[in-house]
Amino acid sequence: MKVLVVGSGGREHALALAIYKSPRCDRLYCAPGNAGTAMIAENVPIAAADIAGMVDFCLKTAIDYVVVAPDDPLALGMVDALAEKGIRAFGPDKRAAVIEGSKVFAKGLMERYGIPTARYRVYDDCVAAYNDVRTAGKYPVVIKADGLALGKGVIIAQSLGEAQDALKSIMEDKIFGASGNRVVIEEFLSGPEVSVLCFTDGKTIVPMVSSMDHKRIYDGDKGPNTGGMGTVAPNRHYTPEIAEECMRTIFRPTVEAMNSEGRTFKGCLYFGLMLTESGPKVIEYNCRFGDPETQVVLPLLQSDLLSVMEAVTDGRLQQAEVRFSPGAAACVVLASGGYPGHYEKGLEITGLQGPFDPAVTVYHAGTALRDGKVVTAGGRVLGISAVGESLPQALERAYAAAEKIAFPGRQLRTDIGRK
Repeated sequence: MKVLVVGSGGREHALALAIYKSPRCDRLYCAPGNAGTAMIAENVPIAAADIAGMVDFCLKTAIDYVVVAPDDPLALGMVDALAEKGIRAFGPDKRAAVIEGSKVFAKGLMERYGIPTARYRVYDDCVAAYNDVRTAGKYPVVIKADGLALGKGVIIAQSLGEAQDALKSIMEDKIFGASGNRVVIEEFLSGPEVSVLCFTDGKTIVPMVSSMDHKRIYDGDKGPNTGGMGTVAPNRHYTPEIAEECMRTIFRPTVEAMNSEGRTFKGCLYFGLMLTESGPKVIEYNCRFGDPETQVVLPLLQSDLLSVMEAVTDGRLQQAEVRFSPGAAACVVLASGGYPGHYEKGLEITGLQGPFDPAVTVYHAGTALRDGKVVTAGGRVLGISAVGESLPQALERAYAAAEKIAFPGRQLRTDIGRK
């Protein structure tokens, strides 16, 4: 088959590399791709959210299958547009992608169907939202922009002043654009966090290996939220007993709720969970593979990813083989200086040739090719992933490889997996 992967980040490089290895894939394209995907696929200069451009390219190139990886094109209806032209694709349609596209919808869904989550209120007026946090007087408090915000639309305010600043930034300054027209104010939950990605065709649910993301920019979970500074898998807090409880109280009820709403979800449904003293609760849903969770989950996948994806699209996931290796994986993100704030682009990256341990994979995220050199082109530049028989072994391999790669201003967390 001719396969197209939509997107340009580390997640897309990880997906592309797994699909490239599939015997089902004859030719691979990435749009727009990055310097890493250029090594295994033909990069196509089409923006990930350019639905018309993507559909036109698929028709002209006779693409057989499309993997829509980022949230924006999913929420905008790229899978719907492809289906209208008879092009098969992996990912939810627009009606189902709203589970991530609107925090307000997601919280309402959980409330209607009794899916455990944090208590919440919704506001479309900044003054009313501010009065809420001032009157409640309980901190920390979680403030979320309703719409998509590149994984940065969640602010944990430790005081009234921080809450006021967050509400002003989101609702008045519009740092996330129209995504901040409404906010969700939630109670703060505590406990170990777990990310679980699930394949689902709307009938069958197959959880992937669990993982733990590290969102804050600095060691010790300090500083502002990022798109993710590193991940480990599996998550040691996610026991078989908790997995069984999550399937019973969260995973299956969510898929069934979406069916009941006429929004059948087919694709990768991501569950961000908090393991509280009163049981697992949903922090967030994503309508696609997580980033950088994908960079530790896929290296442990033993089955053919493309065949599994096709089974999801065709509604026959129950017959598909989905196996994971029993080891562990770790990913350390190398980010641009200044990220998640302002950062410089176009800086040369050295050391990409290693040599690296065979268990290491260097996933490109914010990279580009310029005059034959690989340069920085985003906030999160590279994800250095490694597998091992144990998590300490995987982490040792990932950090050893990370030390060989350099670019001006490079920053990374040194405590991935420590907790």
